[in-house]
Amino acid sequence: MSARGTIPREVDVAVVGGGVVGCAIARALSQFELDVCLIDRETDVGFGTSKANSGIIHAGHHSASGTLKGTLEWAGNQQWGPLADELGIGFERVGDLTVAFDEDEVATLERLRRQAVEREVPGVELWDGPRLRREEPNLSPEIVAGLFAPSTGVINPYEACFALAEDAVANGVSLLLDAPVHSIDVVPDGLALGLPEGTVQARVVVNAAGLGADRIEAMVGLHTFDLVARKGEEYLLDKRLEGLVRRIVFPCPTPTSKGTLVIPTFDGTIMIGPTAVDVDDRDDLTTTSDGAAQVLRAARRLVPGISPGDCIAEFAGVRAVATTNDFVIGATEVPGFVNVAGIQSPGLTAAPAIAELATRLVAEQGLALSPEPSPVPFERCPVPVRDLDGATRAERASADPAFGRVVCRCELVTEGEVRGAIRRGATTLDGVKFRTRAGMGRCQGGSCTWRVMEALSAETGRPVDALTKRGGDSWLVLRREDPMIDGATS
Repeated sequence: MSARGTIPREVDVAVVGGGVVGCAIARALSQFELDVCLIDRETDVGFGTSKANSGIIHAGHHSASGTLKGTLEWAGNQQWGPLADELGIGFERVGDLTVAFDEDEVATLERLRRQAVEREVPGVELWDGPRLRREEPNLSPEIVAGLFAPSTGVINPYEACFALAEDAVANGVSLLLDAPVHSIDVVPDGLALGLPEGTVQARVVVNAAGLGADRIEAMVGLHTFDLVARKGEEYLLDKRLEGLVRRIVFPCPTPTSKGTLVIPTFDGTIMIGPTAVDVDDRDDLTTTSDGAAQVLRAARRLVPGISPGDCIAEFAGVRAVATTNDFVIGATEVPGFVNVAGIQSPGLTAAPAIAELATRLVAEQGLALSPEPSPVPFERCPVPVRDLDGATRAERASADPAFGRVVCRCELVTEGEVRGAIRRGATTLDGVKFRTRAGMGRCQGGSCTWRVMEALSAETGRPVDALTKRGGDSWLVLRREDPMIDGATS
């Protein structure tokens, strides 16, 4: 996957926004004989809201009936299994439990159970306290009941972004990164998007720009929805707690949030969170002592065995919430301009179904959708070394000694895997981390950061002081003569 594609002068469709929804839309459109470009302001796909996603594929019964969320949640859930198999994305249906501490909350569980029946979500059951204790012995003894949904899954959200984008690019989509859209002009036969390095004219623009979707819409003179930036802090726990719970644990939901969850992730760690706080600054990714206290208090109410000392990492994401509290998906009065906005939870779950809906909306703008006669099959990443048996690890290291040199000891990531991630498109430390898990373990990069930077420098030909953590000005190394260093001389 190219980090920065050549800007095409004209395309059939420009998808603005390289989060999981934009990547899914680009991939869906790549299955047809269309010229498509995927545009994102970040240095890599998935570096916006998607990178801080909880990674849950929801069962299909949580969202309110009569909403786009409710309609697309179950449809998307059913598509992730086949899609994960096709793209080699890690995915597991671990199930979830929404738990109640009193009879009023049991009534909420019953309402959710009825929604599951209405949507034909299979296997949803109400468990009493003794059943809960048998299935999940580490839950709080104060929990009186739980609603079990077996179809809930866990996935690695940035792995999904990378795979969707790579498949789209392999099938002809132009990927434009570090490319914020600064203007959109209505022109004959389409829309002209102004980018830092040129202009792209598209017959159809799909606005999947996440937190920037309202600003993108304003560029064509529209104001059909309002967005609220809602920050969520998440906390990652030490891998030694693997197995503390086997299913995702939800409290009873509130009007603004599904609450603080305890999530056994696909990669074996447990994550707790998020908070849900409306913020003015859409780039506010800070974590706070108040947020940590809130999350730990709520998580320990569900699972008392969690300790503050178990936390190895903390991060925050900001999601775009439409004031209608629903997805905003549809054509607009500006010909060729389609909104896919307000995609908060369950946006990851619904992404494949949203992509199908967006594809139909593109067709309704007058573009013929002729299936691509010879689609390029997706080239999967090799199985991670940590998941191989000893004999297979030895064979891989014999074929390429770089696979025998461990870079990240916490997550058992080799130099060969780091270099492979760079060759597939990683240009930053976070790009490597999200593709390989190097730096995600107990020491949080304390051991492997320099080795990853050496590999990045060798593969890209860039000096280490030109490398960044996540793009922009997030430099990791400054030369001694740099005036930013105290006492340096220029």
